[in-house]
Amino acid sequence: MSPTPLYVQLADLLTKRPQDGEPAAGQLLPSETQLRQEYGVARGTVRSAVALLRERGLVVTLPQRGTYVREA
Repeated sequence: MSPTPLYVQLADLLTKRPQDGEPAAGQLLPSETQLRQEYGVARGTVRSAVALLRERGLVVTLPQRGTYVREA
């Protein structure tokens, strides 16, 4: 029961993932469906989290190719 919005919490978790070795810079981020299933959240939450990561400059989304972790 955190006052921090769920999508921000998810973005923070995803930010820590590359530090844990999955996925590394240049690699594809898991799909929306995979993230929804893994974290048990709604599609809108995943989309908002990925949008926040894009705003932070941590990922880049290529149309019809997916979302990739940016080089540090």
